[in-house]
Amino acid sequence: MKIAILGGTGDEGFGLGFRWAAAGHEIIVGSRLAEKGAKAAADMQARLPQARLPQARLPEAKVAGTDNLSAAQQAEVVVLSVPYAAQQATLETVKEALVEKLLITVVAPTGEKAARVYRLPSGLSAAEEAQQQIPAARVVAAFQNIGAHHLLNLDHELDCDVLICGEKKADKDVVMALCQDAGLRGANAGALQNARAVEELTAVLIAINIIYKVPGAGIRITGI
Repeated sequence: MKIAILGGTGDEGFGLGFRWAAAGHEIIVGSRLAEKGAKAAADMQARLPQARLPQARLPEAKVAGTDNLSAAQQAEVVVLSVPYAAQQATLETVKEALVEKLLITVVAPTGEKAARVYRLPSGLSAAEEAQQQIPAARVVAAFQNIGAHHLLNLDHELDCDVLICGEKKADKDVVMALCQDAGLRGANAGALQNARAVEELTAVLIAINIIYKVPGAGIRITGI
């Protein structure tokens, strides 16, 4: 697929794009400034020969970079990977390009004390706010609980599942397949409303990282 990553210059978006590019998807790194997107894309392309993922299909890897709007216009699937504070403004700039498209949000709001659960004033999840702002898009929340530094570490398997929240099973199935392409296991975690709990788990994992002095605690779902 052709996947645009809005905010793809950041660690989480860059890492996901890197793994998907290695699996043969066409990646468009989006940024507020086209030059930053192009620079990140060149960096990603340079790193790809190092990829040793079982699913790697490097001869087919295609990476480009541009501004967020151009990236969203070209893509089949759009990934939102920006800080929560930038979510509303970023979505406003690409609103028309998201009509009837799958929008995967990895946004996980944290407060001033990131290791404590933070609830948005709206009472919703960031994913639900994105759906309200862009009602013509099909929003799915995923990848909130993956430590960004793990995504570029190709020397070990990712010991973490991805909780996927959304309204349509077909859309969640697409995200499930993208999880597999990134070397992860996805788990259908129900409706988009459930993203509230999933986003808040990020603060719990940050607290565990601090308390146990580990770089990136993860979540495993048993029994499935």
